Amino acid sequence: MKPVNFLKGVRVGFRWPRFQRFWKASLIAIFILLSCFSFSDAGWTLNEQKPILLSVLAQGDAVTDPEAILRNALPIDNRPVRQFQGALEDIEKNLKGKRWGPIKKDLKDASFVLATKKDAILASIPEAKKSQAADILDHLKADLIELDDAVSVQDRAAILSQRQAMLSQITTLEELMVQGFPFEVPEQYANLPLLKGRATVEVKTTKGDMTIVVDGYSAPVNAGNFVDLVQRGFYNNLPFTRSEDNFVVQTGDPAGAENGFIDPKTKKYRAIPLEVLVRGEEKPIYGATLEDSGIYLPELVLPFNSFGAVALARPSTDPNGGSSQFFFFKFDNELTPPGFNLMDGQYSIFGYLVKGKEVLGEITDKDKIISAAVVDGLQNLVQP
Repeated sequence: MKPVNFLKGVRVGFRWPRFQRFWKASLIAIFILLSCFSFSDAGWTLNEQKPILLSVLAQGDAVTDPEAILRNALPIDNRPVRQFQGALEDIEKNLKGKRWGPIKKDLKDASFVLATKKDAILASIPEAKKSQAADILDHLKADLIELDDAVSVQDRAAILSQRQAMLSQITTLEELMVQGFPFEVPEQYANLPLLKGRATVEVKTTKGDMTIVVDGYSAPVNAGNFVDLVQRGFYNNLPFTRSEDNFVVQTGDPAGAENGFIDPKTKKYRAIPLEVLVRGEEKPIYGATLEDSGIYLPELVLPFNSFGAVALARPSTDPNGGSSQFFFFKFDNELTPPGFNLMDGQYSIFGYLVKGKEVLGEITDKDKIISAAVVDGLQNLVQP
């Protein structure tokens, strides 16, 4: 059976010349501006209420590191730890340009946070986990001294290695801050598996191994569906049905006439809704693309900014028609500028590739998944 093209029509957008993308962005900007005004005999006047929900165009470089995106997606509210995290993440950008002055400032800012705001960081940690968090902060303080030494001698390899180790500790620290699940999933999806937290999935392919972190905090329905199917062994031995340079690698189409998963209990196609969380909103938007919802240029919690973003494939005409097919997005900075990504809000991201980028880059439609397994976080899967 020829696989259904669950991304039909999207590819065209990625072949536009640059001036056409800017032309479309300009039209959107003009529409947004005009929507804030009304015209009458008195002339143009500013509306007191915004007619549509809008997001500000992102400034600066897109965050492309999947682990940084996942850290930022954690449902926590602790400014000091975010300041410390931001200072360390900023080092890599400055290191590329050999900007030693700004790097030293990043270290100074990080040191200031640890020296003055330890109690404020620990205030977000549950009592039972405070001892573990305090140990992490002590390790970070010692590691910061070693990082400063590496910066002093401009040892690039040591700087990157030490910084990455520290960011891993920060991830653990921030995960300790999460208390409970951040929102209630709509009752209409209570009959679906939900992932209330995160899980790690290892995928073995004919080209090598890959590791995915699945984020149920931001996309519990889509993430729960994926983890449930992995746990069932659904993806084992399935082929990659689509592989395009600088676009996507797609899989998850089962053998036979069906295009998705048939639930053995209901004997019906398990349809999964579009699920997109806009930063600043309490819960995801379900069932409609952001464009159809009147939301333009959004800042998403899980954006298509990273090579290997994992998202649910769906029929081009049905936002709620996804099931088992998913794709890895091959992020390209030229095609995915910050604040104007043609994929954001059109498809549901539920995770990111954190290991195996080189493997993803080599996969073709001649390859297949040998096996997929949940290696961490299965306890977060809630069955209906």
